[in-house]
Amino acid sequence: MKLVTFNEGLVGYLDGDEVVELGVGSTREYFERGGDVEETGRRFSRDAVHLRAPIVPKKFFHTAGNFAAHHEELAAVNWSHPVHKGIVFFQNVDAIIGPDDAIVYPEGLTREMDYELELGVVIGKSGKFFGPEEAEDYIAGYLVFNDITARDIQRREMQSGVFSFSKGIDTFCPIGPWIVTKDEIPDPQNLRMELRVNGDVRQQGNTSDMIISLPHLVAYHSAQGYSAGDIITTGTISGVAAIQPNPFDFYLQPGDRIEAEIEGVGILRNHVVPWSAAHDTEPYTTDLYSPTNG
Repeated sequence: MKLVTFNEGLVGYLDGDEVVELGVGSTREYFERGGDVEETGRRFSRDAVHLRAPIVPKKFFHTAGNFAAHHEELAAVNWSHPVHKGIVFFQNVDAIIGPDDAIVYPEGLTREMDYELELGVVIGKSGKFFGPEEAEDYIAGYLVFNDITARDIQRREMQSGVFSFSKGIDTFCPIGPWIVTKDEIPDPQNLRMELRVNGDVRQQGNTSDMIISLPHLVAYHSAQGYSAGDIITTGTISGVAAIQPNPFDFYLQPGDRIEAEIEGVGILRNHVVPWSAAHDTEPYTTDLYSPTNG
């Protein structure tokens, strides 16, 4: 099943060229109710609906440095602190956008906006403190996540050994285009991954390249406690802009169109727009790090 959120927050699933509406207030509630939800009887042409972000979780767990090739790339960037496997931090859920939504380029804050294709794992029920052998019972499905990152801000954050603001700016969290339930993904540890910008392939990899497997990753995060509908990400694959010989030839710019694809899960499409396309004010900036701010 491919679960979707559409139009003004309606919930449903794809059935061929139609969207079948479900009688539930949100996809999070769908998982809270264990999927015990009836159809409303209404069907919509898929072409006639606007797909939204498929879910807004209570908690959104990031994982960093979890793909071998990307981990090697990070070592070459010469961060001030090492990126160890399985680093965990939280995403700002208010930054979530859905398929075909615009990523707003905040030119007052960054000139180095990067992409990171990741698999998102959706948790189907609440729980805590369990092992890898139990993890499968907690996985409900999967989605595509593009971890947009302001690298210049990230480098500054990394001087303190943390990074969060650089990934949590408004519109920096595209997810979707739907949630594919786990019964449709026989082997989530063997899925091709590819990200394209304006048709050019930028990232390629496979979930088989994970350093920490999905069961161990899901179990590891469980110490923080899960709620139904929470999301865990797996970390990204190789090929991000920041590690290129001339990254400014690869960083995202207004007008760019991004396709983030994971085999069996779907293609998440987004585009980049300038600040002026989304706001009627001058680009937001901050002088927090200026010499006059002590």
